[in-house]
Amino acid sequence: MPQNTQGFSFKVLTINTHKGFTSFNRRFILPELRDAVRATSADIVFLQEVMGTHAIHSLHIENWPETSHYEFLADTMWNDFAYGRNAVYPEGHHGNAILSRFPIVEYENRDISVAGSEKRGMLHCQIRLPDRAEPLHVFCVHLGLKEKHRQAQMKMMCDFIDTLPPDAPLVVAGDFNDWQVSANRFLKRAVGLEEVFSIKTGRPARTFPARFPLLRLDRIYIRNATVSKPWALPVKPWSHLSDHAPLAVEIFL
Repeated sequence: MPQNTQGFSFKVLTINTHKGFTSFNRRFILPELRDAVRATSADIVFLQEVMGTHAIHSLHIENWPETSHYEFLADTMWNDFAYGRNAVYPEGHHGNAILSRFPIVEYENRDISVAGSEKRGMLHCQIRLPDRAEPLHVFCVHLGLKEKHRQAQMKMMCDFIDTLPPDAPLVVAGDFNDWQVSANRFLKRAVGLEEVFSIKTGRPARTFPARFPLLRLDRIYIRNATVSKPWALPVKPWSHLSDHAPLAVEIFL
C-alpha cells in the first residue's frame, strides 16, 4: 500500500447496490456492477441493499449468480467479507456487506431497528491492517426513511461507538437517507465523526438520483484519520448501475 508523510493509506468505496438491478428494477446488472467496483481498486468496499439470497430471482434471471451477491462482487479481489442480514422475506433476504483486502478479524451485525419501521442493521467489522497493532473499526449502515427513525438509529450507533477505545481509527459509511443534512452535526457532537466531503467542500456530496444527483444521502465518516480529496465517481457507467452514485476516498492513518 502507498506510504506518504501522513502514514499508511487505504481507499474505501461505498455504494447502494439496489439489489443488483437498475432503477425501477428494469434490468439485472450485477455483473456490470462487479466490473465497475473492481475498476476502482478500493481496499475496503461498503455495500448497502446487497442481496444474500432470492429463491425466485435465481430461477428466472439467466445470469443470476450461484453465490450471494456480496460473494459474487468480492470474487478474487477481496479475500475477506462480512454480511449483515437485515430485511428478511419469504423468498430471501438482503442487507449490508463489507469487502476487504485486509483480514476481517471480527464482525457483528447489530440491530438498530426502530419499533414500527423496517429492519435496519449496523455491520461492524474489525480489520487488521499491515504493521499496526490496533484494528481499524469500520461500520456499514443504511438508515431509515423518517427523520425520527434516523435520529434513534444514529443514537444507537453512537452509543456503541462510545464503547470503543477513544483513539481507535474509525470509518462509518453507507446510505444515511439524510436528505435534511442533519447527521453531520449530530455525529460530530456525539462521537467526533467527520464527513469526508464536508471536510474538503463544506457539505456532503450529492448522490441521489445517480443520473442527476440532487440529494446528499450517502456518506463516509472518519475519526482518528485524515483524508486526501474525496470524489464522487463519474456519472457513466455508474448512473445505470444503481440509483445512488458511489463515493470514494483515500484515508490516511
